Amino acid sequence: MLIALADGRELEVLTVGPEDGRPLVLHLGTPSGPHDVPTLTRPAAARGLRTLICGRPGYANSTPRPGRTVGDVAGDVAAVLDRLGYDRFVTLGQSGGGPHALACAALLPERCAAAASLAGVAPFDAEGLDWLAGMGPENVEEFGAAVAGPEALAPWLAGAATELAAVTGTEVAAALGGLVPPVDVAALTGEFAEAVAAGFRSAVSTGTAGWRDDDLAMVRPWGFDVSSITVPVDVWQGGQDRMVPPAHGAWLAAHIPGARARLLAEEGHLSLVQAAASIFDDLLHAAAW
Repeated sequence: MLIALADGRELEVLTVGPEDGRPLVLHLGTPSGPHDVPTLTRPAAARGLRTLICGRPGYANSTPRPGRTVGDVAGDVAAVLDRLGYDRFVTLGQSGGGPHALACAALLPERCAAAASLAGVAPFDAEGLDWLAGMGPENVEEFGAAVAGPEALAPWLAGAATELAAVTGTEVAAALGGLVPPVDVAALTGEFAEAVAAGFRSAVSTGTAGWRDDDLAMVRPWGFDVSSITVPVDVWQGGQDRMVPPAHGAWLAAHIPGARARLLAEEGHLSLVQAAASIFDDLLHAAAW
């Protein structure tokens, strides 16, 4: 569905799960358009959660919002919740969606009951963290271009989007190249691989504006301080992750007040979704739902 916002923009929103379920706001990774990820939405539904997947501005049919910050997502999420008749919610952010889940925790504390970051990045200016260290070469190139600015980033994204526009589940591991360790390659099969590929195709189906603005928002001030978060947060990170190295998760867990660290040494970036049952159990426990 398309939800009209007060400023004239529209957001594409997908809902999955029981109609009477409590709301889970799921922030997908970068790049990704709104699409179902059954590996996550199925165990969520089994726990009575209705998943709301909001396409960030610029992805698929969501109106672009150039210059957006990570924190801007909170206003969009609040508007979607209001439109759909929800008050309190829990949120999970995967990869590039991780900071957006944390934004909801920081900026909507009266409504966000609990949040989880799943292989999410730390702030680019995080003190004591070498942000690019340990990332695969593709991410080093991509975020190096983002730091250089939109003019440098645009041609990099255009080339990458050409490959992702028609990627299939059987091709997605190869398309990710040096970003996926063996544990992630092993996870990229069947239904999950098809979902990842569908997310990539959706992400670039109407251009690269969403991807561009995600990348630029990541390397600029987020619009909130993670140390201000007061709601319960779980930080899940894999020790084999080449997209978001484990140091990011360790930093977040150390700097978000009361955060619970779930640092799994043998997991990668994508294989973490196999822990979905535990992720949702912990999230619901933290929310006291």
